[in-house]
Amino acid sequence: MASGSTPTPPRKVMVVADPCRESAAALQYALSHVVLENDTLILLHVVNPNSSWRIPFGAIFKKAPSLSASSTSSSSSLSSEGFGGGGGGGGGTIDFLEAMKHACGIAQPRLKVHVKRVEMDGKDKASIILAQSTSHGVDLIVIGQRTTLSNAILGPKRSRSLRGLDTAEYLIENSKCTCVGVQRKGNGGYFLNSKTHKNFWLLA
Repeated sequence: MASGSTPTPPRKVMVVADPCRESAAALQYALSHVVLENDTLILLHVVNPNSSWRIPFGAIFKKAPSLSASSTSSSSSLSSEGFGGGGGGGGGTIDFLEAMKHACGIAQPRLKVHVKRVEMDGKDKASIILAQSTSHGVDLIVIGQRTTLSNAILGPKRSRSLRGLDTAEYLIENSKCTCVGVQRKGNGGYFLNSKTHKNFWLLA
């Protein structure tokens, strides 16, 4: 840093954490393009007792791009361990939130990372995320976004009337802070959606 330059003020960044590929992509985007070492990263998981995840969490990282040379070895380690309850191979299992926190520690060792689980308790996921972002004074929300056929053909606003309100789109439109929806593309880049940018292409 040049002498006399003003340091960037620390921010709080919240990543919506679920044991799925979209969530892993959101975390990778946040670590590689968003957070700095003086920021605080909050991994928020909204627990839905009626949902059962079937994807081995370690498998999510197998095709993930490396954030650094060291994060590649972390991804390999996670792939070999698998995710508890997902039906994947491997003897030991790990909690997916701890796996995400571990990946953060390897990618950015000085980054402050907090893990938070919140029960749905009859509420909808989007409203819980909004409430948590407000109570924690979050500056930016990052959420993985899944591409659907109706979304691709009609666009996110039109497709909502067909498939109900999408959590990521609701957060983008209603969050008091900036919210970015992240879609990982097969060729190594991202499609990003925010209130001001739709389907913005970003190379990894």
